[in-house]
Amino acid sequence: MDEKRNQARSTSARPRDRGRATRRRLIEATAQLCKDRPGTEVSVAEIANAAGVFPNQVTYHFGSKDSLLVHAAFLGLLHDARRIERIGRQAPDATAFRRNIARAVLAMPSLPSVARALAAGISKPELAPVVDQHLQVLFRQSERFVSRLIDSRGWRARRPLDVEAKTFWSTALGAVLLVRAGAHGTVADLDLAGALTIHDDPEAC
Repeated sequence: MDEKRNQARSTSARPRDRGRATRRRLIEATAQLCKDRPGTEVSVAEIANAAGVFPNQVTYHFGSKDSLLVHAAFLGLLHDARRIERIGRQAPDATAFRRNIARAVLAMPSLPSVARALAAGISKPELAPVVDQHLQVLFRQSERFVSRLIDSRGWRARRPLDVEAKTFWSTALGAVLLVRAGAHGTVADLDLAGALTIHDDPEAC
């Protein structure tokens, strides 16, 4: 009897596993296409071909191409954020950390795609929860990274780390949105380093 139950569970798990694998392939293929062709619209047919699936699986798994693009944009952002963490760990002091992190973030190749994802979350309310879900993952990942780093270095932050992470990324992503919306200047005009309060001065309050 137990063997039959185990076989039933195994059989029911296989379609779920295949579904998760298909979702992952679609997200990764879309992220790669967006990286290879920044600023260029990609079609459902191109995405499906790159992922090795049928086009109707895009809507089956994500509901719409826009939803898939949001997932893909944030996958690219999280990959970039991990590279940024490596840059941050190499900084010899807190001043260099703030400067290097800011420069690297503003040069991330995923930012244009994320800006489009944020705009989609504004214009299409059904996508807002998807955007929020990914933003919360980004904030938590950044908070954990900074917490480990400052603990190991003896650095401090002038505000709670969850606020630090949200303020920093809100500033960076907001700048990209403004530039893409036609605001005068570029993201290089932004003092993103000033959005970080991490320091290594024991006398600073």
